[in-house]
Amino acid sequence: MSPAHPTVVLVHGAFADASGWLGVIDELQRDGIAVLAVANPLRGLACDAAYLASVVSRIDGPVVLVGHSYGGALITVAGTADNVVGLVYIAAYAPEEGESLSELQDRYPAPPLADSLKQWTYPTGGGKTATEVSIAPEAFPAVFAADVSPSVVRVLAASQRPLAASAFTEAATAAAWRTKPCWALVADADRAINPDVERFGARRAGATTIELEGASHAVAISRPSAVADLIRDAVCATS
Repeated sequence: MSPAHPTVVLVHGAFADASGWLGVIDELQRDGIAVLAVANPLRGLACDAAYLASVVSRIDGPVVLVGHSYGGALITVAGTADNVVGLVYIAAYAPEEGESLSELQDRYPAPPLADSLKQWTYPTGGGKTATEVSIAPEAFPAVFAADVSPSVVRVLAASQRPLAASAFTEAATAAAWRTKPCWALVADADRAINPDVERFGARRAGATTIELEGASHAVAISRPSAVADLIRDAVCATS
């Protein structure tokens, strides 16, 4: 790819880290595409979107933002930056301005994830606390990564990063998909986000959409080539 092509910024979701993009990064870099995988703080929608926007602002030239899961909400808000030229949603939320993830989820039956979360409090400074959630280890394989090898799933479950519970109730302050071209991948065997939520968000955003049969929520790990192909389409279309 020539330098005129956008930089791809990958944003992971809850209960994960940037290493989940390993296979996708390898695929894109083989094509000469510049890639940056962001370390998502997972501390709340406004906070995390502001952090992502600060990363995007440091990149010279156009950017294609790619969000997995909760990361989709972040690219929806941060994607209003002038140098963002496209959005790619991977088994992700795509909220409307003023809409929370809980409100978006409540349009459809709750996924198995809802009954598989553990929660506890953590200190936020000044003697205050907040609540964060993670997936119960025994539920993690079926809920998050049913099509990933057991040895890898054990590592994913042990290394998952919790999400601040406030992320579900904070309203999105912008909807970049209203003004930016979008692409979306629906994982039709997703048990962390109802696939109908993914389909609804993609349809509302007018996204060019593909659907992968039998794909779990961890589709970037189990199907990196398919994920990379969709991102390549976005890069080529916005170059």
